[in-house]
Amino acid sequence: MITPNDAQTLAALFRERVKQTPHYIAYRYYDKESKAWQELTWQQMAQHVAHWQVAFAQEKLEIGDRVAIMVRNNPQWVMFDQAALGLGLVTVPLYIDDRPDNVAYILEQANVKLLFLDGELHWKRLYNVRQELTSVNRIILSQTIDTYALPDGRLINLIDWLPTVENSVLQAQENPAEELASIVYTSGTTGKPKGVMLSHRNMLLNAQFSAQTLFENNILFDQSDAFLSFLPLSHMFERTAGYYLPMVSGVTVAYARSIPQLSVDLIELRPTAFISVPRIYEQVYNKIHQQLLQKPAFAQKIFKLAMDVGWRRFEYRQKRAKWHIKLLLWPILSKMVAQPILDKLGGRVKLAISGGAALPPAASKLFLSLGLNLLQGYGLTETSPIISVSRPLKNMPESIGLPILNITAKVDDNGELLTRGDCVMMGYWQNEEATQAVIDAEGWFHSGDKARCDEQGFYYITGRIKEIIVMGNGEKVPPANMELSITADSLFDQVMVLGEGKAYLSALVVLNHESWQTLAQELQLDPADATSLQSKLVHKKLLARISELTKDFPGYSKIRRIAVFLEPWTIQNGLLTPTLKIKRAKILEYYQNDIEKLYVGFELA
Repeated sequence: MITPNDAQTLAALFRERVKQTPHYIAYRYYDKESKAWQELTWQQMAQHVAHWQVAFAQEKLEIGDRVAIMVRNNPQWVMFDQAALGLGLVTVPLYIDDRPDNVAYILEQANVKLLFLDGELHWKRLYNVRQELTSVNRIILSQTIDTYALPDGRLINLIDWLPTVENSVLQAQENPAEELASIVYTSGTTGKPKGVMLSHRNMLLNAQFSAQTLFENNILFDQSDAFLSFLPLSHMFERTAGYYLPMVSGVTVAYARSIPQLSVDLIELRPTAFISVPRIYEQVYNKIHQQLLQKPAFAQKIFKLAMDVGWRRFEYRQKRAKWHIKLLLWPILSKMVAQPILDKLGGRVKLAISGGAALPPAASKLFLSLGLNLLQGYGLTETSPIISVSRPLKNMPESIGLPILNITAKVDDNGELLTRGDCVMMGYWQNEEATQAVIDAEGWFHSGDKARCDEQGFYYITGRIKEIIVMGNGEKVPPANMELSITADSLFDQVMVLGEGKAYLSALVVLNHESWQTLAQELQLDPADATSLQSKLVHKKLLARISELTKDFPGYSKIRRIAVFLEPWTIQNGLLTPTLKIKRAKILEYYQNDIEKLYVGFELA
């Protein structure tokens, strides 16, 4: 493992990894031309990075200039990042599926000089806003296209941009550890994104202390291990935990082809670790339950028994429960139920991490009962990002775990989670007012999340400071908590609770297509008929399920009305952030007419 004494910058981390393990496999990726998985060693990566640095030098860029990358996960992402960092340039990662107007805003706000773009599809999307990219002098396309089709004098294919010179020497001209390395724009659920300024020290120490935290809890990695990378590298969670951390530990990273092909890639690549947002775990959870409904009653009983025994086993290992005779059944139940499911994840996963949002307890409990070492973490872009994570033998599924090494956290008198340490950002790019609003005079970063800490030091997120619904009677409701409870039911894919200033709560719900088909047939309705969603029978049934799912909330939190949809909220329709969080303001605007109907002609009992 590369320690802070071995490397103080991200570029130095890469050089040290090349020095220590030059012939180990660094990356695996799928090559579309050969239709086969390819590998690159650390030494080969060093040659590529040096080659890229020669190309960067042709652009007459100065130390501190910003260069942006909008490319899907692959070794070229690393080549670009390391080449730029090693020359003292500042990288600006962009979400590949972000809206063109948002991309244009970021490029201009950060005064980006060079843009590395994925291919023709993404250039077509940006083409209509190209006149707004006034600071950009060069646009490089990863995939070769006919540049005359959508002309722009700044446009060039990567194959033509990279020089023909070979055996280039890796440059080491990066900024000092405390200076700016990257500007990462928050995906923001409201308003324009803010540019988070992160130094080499911020990101590197976060990766190093995260790796050390895992090491001290007997999660050990060697050259036989592999991380599967499928979250966008433009997200700090994946960038730190799925790129820099494996580099610190000397672990191979395999890049999944796409989310739709993830199930196949898991089996082919057989990773030992992967990182995901809750949405992916929820989809697997829902699929397991949908398939279970199609099985005979006996199979359902066996599955339920396996989950019961698996949970007892987990609690026993956590030293929160006594040994029970049922645990003797685990070897056979594991073989019959758990292992076939884990085999679909590759069969050798020793670490799975969930972060970016809260993981529904029901989903967490299922995977832990199966024997998956699932750890929930927490962090923000502004903290590089990891603040806390569960430990294998200190795992409270409802919590966000314990702070990692070198991170200090506390809950203030207002119930807000605060943190400080080497991983807290330098500030927001060209926005001192916003910086001062979140970092106080003592250096504490204010997360905006409400939290509590128990006697064992576990932290729990209880809501958002700014996302509290204040009802007409003055009662306060944290909508995220209720939404999490509702989406634990596989019938509900997406939910947004409403009621600001109103006499009662209502909700917008997006149903799972497969579960809706089953429900509609049970109620003798046509699932393909849009009017079926408006059936009083359907609404009564859904409200009853929601009531059961939210029974632990106070009485004033009861959801009285719902609007039901099948069209999912996505990044493309502007209702989700690139990190798959709902944009409340956009959804309120999009469904304005439907929401108004929820508060007409209803009398409280």
